[in-house]
Amino acid sequence: MSVDQNAALLVIDMQRGFLSPRSPLCIEGAAATVPACAAVIDACREKGIPVFFITRAYAADGSDVERPRRAAWEAGGKPLSPGCDEEISDAMPEAFGSDGRDYHIVKPRYSAFFATELDLVLRRLGVERVILAGTTTPNCIRTSCYDAISLDYDVTVLSDCTSSKTPEIQQSNLRDMANAGAEVISAAELLLRI
Repeated sequence: MSVDQNAALLVIDMQRGFLSPRSPLCIEGAAATVPACAAVIDACREKGIPVFFITRAYAADGSDVERPRRAAWEAGGKPLSPGCDEEISDAMPEAFGSDGRDYHIVKPRYSAFFATELDLVLRRLGVERVILAGTTTPNCIRTSCYDAISLDYDVTVLSDCTSSKTPEIQQSNLRDMANAGAEVISAAELLLRI
C-alpha cells in the first residue's frame, strides 16, 4: 500500500507538558520519539500530505482538566495551561518546525475526534487514511484510532512515533489496535511508501 493524497498525518499531544520530565503528565519515552516524528512530519509536508497537530490545552482555573489528572495537574505546576512554566507548556518541539499548510486542533479529551472539527475537515480534504503519531498510546492514540475506525477511516499507527509509560503497555496497546483493524508499522516503513 502506498500513502498518497488520501492520507493525513495526525500528530497528537507532542507538547512540552507531556514530554518534559518536570511535568507530572510526562510520558516516559515520549521525548525519544521526537526525531522519528519530525522525519515523518517533514516527509508528509514535502509530499503534500496534510499534517494535523492535535493538542491539549487546559484553562488556567483547571475547569477542563480530566478528573483522573486533576490532582497531579494542580500539584505539578498546572502544565499545558496559561501561566505555567515554559518547560511544561503546550508548546511543541522546535524540531517539528512550522508550515502554513499545517492544521491545528485543540481537543477537549483524549480522542482527536471527540468534540472537535477534525472529521469535518478530513472529509472536506477527501482523506480516507489517518496516520497516527504522538502520545500516549493507551489513551489519546488508542481512542483516536478506535474513533477513526468507527468513522470508516483506514488507520495506520506508527509504532516508533508513539509512546507509553512502559514498553509492555506500548506493545499491548499496539497489538490491540492491530487486532481492531489498524495497520501498525514503523516510521521507516511509512517513509518508504511516501
